Amino acid sequence: MRRLALSAALAASLAALLAPADAGAIPAFARRYRFSCTTCHAPFPKLKPFGDEFAGRGFGLEPGQAPARSNVDLGDDLLQLPREFPIAVRFDAFAQVQDGDPTLDFQTPWAFKILAGGQIGAGVSFYGYYILEQGEPGKLEDTFLLLSRPFGLPFDLTVGQFQISDAIAKRELRLERLDYEILKARPGASTVDLTYDRGIALASDLGPVGAVLTVTNGSGIGPGDPTLDRDKYKNFGLHLSADVGPLALGAYGFFGTELDPLGSGVKNETWIAGPQARVAVRDRFDVAAVWLERRDSNPGFLGAGEEELRTSGGFLEAVLYPQGHDGRWTVTALYNHVDSDDDAADRDAAGVALSWLLRRNVRIVAEGDRDFEADGWSASVGTIAAF
Repeated sequence: MRRLALSAALAASLAALLAPADAGAIPAFARRYRFSCTTCHAPFPKLKPFGDEFAGRGFGLEPGQAPARSNVDLGDDLLQLPREFPIAVRFDAFAQVQDGDPTLDFQTPWAFKILAGGQIGAGVSFYGYYILEQGEPGKLEDTFLLLSRPFGLPFDLTVGQFQISDAIAKRELRLERLDYEILKARPGASTVDLTYDRGIALASDLGPVGAVLTVTNGSGIGPGDPTLDRDKYKNFGLHLSADVGPLALGAYGFFGTELDPLGSGVKNETWIAGPQARVAVRDRFDVAAVWLERRDSNPGFLGAGEEELRTSGGFLEAVLYPQGHDGRWTVTALYNHVDSDDDAADRDAAGVALSWLLRRNVRIVAEGDRDFEADGWSASVGTIAAF
């Protein structure tokens, strides 16, 4: 009887979540440049190579390719304003069942984003979003200015707050609900990970090798008291990448220092390093793998007798496009493994997700996840809409 009631509740929630949204609306960049979501995404939010290039140009087309009248002509060469204010909304909602309590959870909404961005001048772009997520108060996450080749220098400069791990894998653009756990790992009492932080990023091409250097506070994106950086140290990351035919190879290195957030004055030094690889088989199949080794000199901030902790892990992700990049179906699989001297940081989980495009900007999703570390499982259905 309990199983029958659970099935009925899940069916009812699925019917509610799959109700079509207003699919006539389209996101900001598509509105401005008059092209479909498929030009950049496969499917949204995952980027195609053209989408990566578009973002790398500061969310703009090659010079001369923008549609006529996409900007307001104010007769001032130093002022460039888009004709339409570049704003968009993303809404995520799910119903989840799991082997614990509550058995059925209506996660509606799970996330609500208000996004804005685009070119605001020759070589100057802005991107940012405000998010309400998992019932928490709203906050700014990615929020930055991008200067393309400032003063003719051979690099692009990003200033603001962003994810350090973007050069490795863009967490916000993944198709699964299951996350890339090694990028969030924090052994002991350390507050250092590879997610959001404030600082600068320099990106350039060194011949056939792409390079991204980040310099960040190491204090995340929480409130300041009174400064946004909690200590005198800065963290440094370097990502190198190169393409060899269909194979994309990368290597990452990171070094940072932090003081005990409780004010004892004890410090912890962290280094992270590892390789990554990705292979694409035409527009049908992608496989990506990342492995990172991490060492923390004293993440417990012990006053006497430092305790070094080792953390190793990575993920393997596969994306199948049965109908090609512009098709409506996508199948993804993700496996996470993190092994740490701090047992609380261990992760061992896998998930499989199925996506179907109701409209180009309305995606129906179903996912099943298995947590081998906690010996649990969960399954969810829902919708992700952007307009």
